[in-house]
Amino acid sequence: MKSPRAAPRAIAIGDLQGCFDCFESLLAKIAATGGEAAQIWFCGDLVNRGPQSLATLRWAYRHRDRVVTVLGNHDLHLLATYCGVRKPSRADTLNEILQADDCDELINWLRCRPLAHRQDNHLLVHAGVVPQWSADQVLELAAEVQAVLSGAQWREFLAQMYGDEPLQWRPALRGVKRLRVIVNILTRLRFCRADGTMEFATKEGAGAAPAGFAPWFDHPERATRDHTVVFGHWSTLGLLVRPNLIALDTGCVWGGALSAIRLEDRALFQVSCPQALAPGSG
Repeated sequence: MKSPRAAPRAIAIGDLQGCFDCFESLLAKIAATGGEAAQIWFCGDLVNRGPQSLATLRWAYRHRDRVVTVLGNHDLHLLATYCGVRKPSRADTLNEILQADDCDELINWLRCRPLAHRQDNHLLVHAGVVPQWSADQVLELAAEVQAVLSGAQWREFLAQMYGDEPLQWRPALRGVKRLRVIVNILTRLRFCRADGTMEFATKEGAGAAPAGFAPWFDHPERATRDHTVVFGHWSTLGLLVRPNLIALDTGCVWGGALSAIRLEDRALFQVSCPQALAPGSG
């Protein structure tokens, strides 16, 4: 394992999902304890299911010079809904964005966000990384998707993006299948086999792994173990902090907490959140 380098001067924050009041409370708590940082890293899922998706997205856009955010599955759902290739679900809270005067501007900024970000030895993704991928591979493959989403054919790609197959990464994959599996790994992954085969049906905590599967980060030979992987997505996992792993989705939208960690010293900041989404409605 490589020797760890200095952590970036940044605050990493778990899934907001439109819970803007909680986010403002968290920022105030961070500021009151002298915890302000040069950058704010969002683990993805800026929007949806919470009550203030538009305010959240506008804040991120307004502060884009100091914000790093990776795309989460709910952010992609917003893009697909905007394009008309995905129908809104009954739990969505995206209409305020879609009807806003600045909707096009916000969408065009959001669709150009990366699916992975690395600074020093910290790697930021929304969901996870299969054991076979090194940090360099994560960035290279995430860049393939970002190039399509920020290009002229982004609508056509979103129309073909959804689906569970292929369930395993293979370097020989090409076209939409290749891009789809990259998206699924980086924005949906929880459990996989040692060979990288994924399972998407199980959404409970780490102890609920189906037979033959394990949480993606628990495979001992995963190639990203020389980096600190920062991620969200898995609210039933909750806060998990290890020397080379930081999980930050603590169920803000479900009435849990919104969590942040200052990467340079691992200082934890949390605020309790009112329940915006009832169990079983998402």
